[in-house]
Amino acid sequence: MLQAETRTLAPGQVAHGIYKRRRWERLVLLFADFAASNLAFFLAYHLRYTFEVGGDVPGESYVAYALYVPLQLLFALLSLAGYQLRGSYRTSRFALSSETMAVIGTSAVAAMLVFGAVSMVHYSASSRLAFIYAWLLAIVLGAAGRLIVWLIRAKAYRSGVGVERVIVVGNNRLARMVMQLLVHQPTLGCRVLGFVDETPERDFGRFRALGTLDHLPALTRELAVDRVIVALPAARHEEILQVLDRCRAEGVSLSLVPDLFELRLSHVTMGTIGGIPLLDLNEAGIGGGNLIVKRVLDVLSSVILAVVLSPLIAIIAIAIKLESPGPVFFWQTRLGKDARPFLCLKFRSMREGAELEQAQLEALNEAQGPIFKIRADPRLTRVGRYLRRTSLDELPQLWNVLRGEMSLVGPRPPIPAEVERYEDWHRRRLEVVPGITGLWQVSGRSELSFDEMVMLDLYYIENWSLVLDLQLLMRTIPTVLAARGAF
Repeated sequence: MLQAETRTLAPGQVAHGIYKRRRWERLVLLFADFAASNLAFFLAYHLRYTFEVGGDVPGESYVAYALYVPLQLLFALLSLAGYQLRGSYRTSRFALSSETMAVIGTSAVAAMLVFGAVSMVHYSASSRLAFIYAWLLAIVLGAAGRLIVWLIRAKAYRSGVGVERVIVVGNNRLARMVMQLLVHQPTLGCRVLGFVDETPERDFGRFRALGTLDHLPALTRELAVDRVIVALPAARHEEILQVLDRCRAEGVSLSLVPDLFELRLSHVTMGTIGGIPLLDLNEAGIGGGNLIVKRVLDVLSSVILAVVLSPLIAIIAIAIKLESPGPVFFWQTRLGKDARPFLCLKFRSMREGAELEQAQLEALNEAQGPIFKIRADPRLTRVGRYLRRTSLDELPQLWNVLRGEMSLVGPRPPIPAEVERYEDWHRRRLEVVPGITGLWQVSGRSELSFDEMVMLDLYYIENWSLVLDLQLLMRTIPTVLAARGAF
């Protein structure tokens, strides 16, 4: 549960502090860009004229560095202007991938403009190779500078420095998804204190129901809120305007998540007919050719993992057999894509016959929703407790991946009894092939509520990409090694 400690500040005091911090962040980023552009031109000159990279420089073609200094400054200023036009300095939260593309495009335009100006006035410092080197170096140094700024900021956010304290307005799927994304992307620099709505029913997992919309002004003062994020449907526009007025009165920043966020989760593309904008709703990401790519990745990776981890698998099997009577493997009926049943293979982590004892332990269930979890399950063996904590009991599911019943990445396959207790929106996680690891497994594991797990599964389904699969596989390694949140 997120703790929302009281820390009263005067209206406007918080907003001023956040504005001051953002101003310094923008100045640091601007300085990094200016330094990278100048250094790129300086190094480009020496690559061409000092080290003669690209061919010998005849004496009559040699140009002193002093003649390149005005061009260097012009290149740096044009680069800064390009970043400003792209909006790089208008927000303190930038996506590293998109900003890298911005560096490539902006530096290219700046280099072409400077070279064009030099050619028009027949300026003596006009080596084409020098300009090409300047552009390439500007890409490398500019991206490196922004990466350093991003890493410093991310480290500061993880330490709680400069983090915005956020309240979300709404308790619908849109609002819950926003809260999930903010919490599981700490580099965004937001701490979700909770949510308010017209009639908040109960807490959503770790997110506190703080009260109604009428409580918002008092909450912004008592909890020193920096930002309010409104995630209400467009039909409630009057309430949205009320929240806007209250935030203005309290001097709190406000962000509005439009209804189109819901459409974005289903892959929206923009089109036009006769100048009229249209939003095209495409099929979910895991389908068609994408499904083939994902399957090829699963087969190749599972074969490699099975070979590499075969000594570990053998050691685990021997340890299970030596500790307690019963089979090494445990077969359990699970539901896969479209609720089709299959036999899921795991290492046995409990004493034999443990499934028959579950009814007697229902009162000890610590999980919310239709799943069953006990932190100190008495049925676990000593080896099994270690396997559960590290998730090594799931290694045999590589066999299920090879058979096509599971994928390396995807929602966890539920047992039939769980699905019988699903709400309608929960069933969407059965639309794809289940996986060994997934988004919620690397974002809290068993510490999450069931609704939070499903929300993260739905986000994965609707935003799937090959890059996302690779990221989740890489994040699984430190998660397993840390052994946090699993029981």
